[in-house]
Amino acid sequence: MILPPLVVVTVLLAVWQIYTTAAAVDPTVLPSPWRVVVQGWENRQDLWTATLPTLQETAAGFGMSFVAAWLVATLLDFSTWARRGLYPLLVASQTIPVVAVAPLLIIWFGFGLFPKMLVVTLCTFFPLTANLAAGFASADPEAMRLLRSLGAGRIRAFTMVRVPSAMPYFFAGLRVSVTYAVIGAVFAEYAGAENGLGIYMQAQKSAFRTDLVFASITVTAALSIALFASTYLLQRLVLPWERTARRKDHHS
Repeated sequence: MILPPLVVVTVLLAVWQIYTTAAAVDPTVLPSPWRVVVQGWENRQDLWTATLPTLQETAAGFGMSFVAAWLVATLLDFSTWARRGLYPLLVASQTIPVVAVAPLLIIWFGFGLFPKMLVVTLCTFFPLTANLAAGFASADPEAMRLLRSLGAGRIRAFTMVRVPSAMPYFFAGLRVSVTYAVIGAVFAEYAGAENGLGIYMQAQKSAFRTDLVFASITVTAALSIALFASTYLLQRLVLPWERTARRKDHHS
């Protein structure tokens, strides 16, 4: 699974390196991959200093999105009126361009952490909520009726049947959302911030340090990939029976 994309990336980097070397391309226009690596390593302290605020914004914004998604999806599952009234609004919210909203959030709330959290939440909230709501709806109705017939209340039936049924859907939405989290934080910094990878990229672009812009992009991509991969580890920890079931299906 990992080998094919690694081969493709290696080939692309090799072609890039050969082209920039053979054509003697100006590094302020297109630096070679090797130059990006060397300059990124030499400026690793500045990159790390810029990365820390972005990580903080990503974690805080995604945490807010996580809590809000569970609350809203649960409300949608419990209330038919909420589902009819709120779900169309959630879908409509995805038509609002974040590029237009982000500067307004900076104007309203300043250059602190909160507006960056809101931008990350806007970028990640809908996939989580939609997948959770779909997961709750996929619960076995027979199991729900059985528990209710045994005297279980609606909340107990929800936690014992609907929540476990929603877990695969939740992790599918989590993987989609988490890939947007870091990008959302960087974009929020572009709209207005005092520090972070977005500000660092802007400063290096203005200084014609294209190599360091590419180094910043590489850091952003690495963070997104790391977060994406961590969702699989988390899923194994939370849903260990899925792995056992796959092994049984494979052997059978």
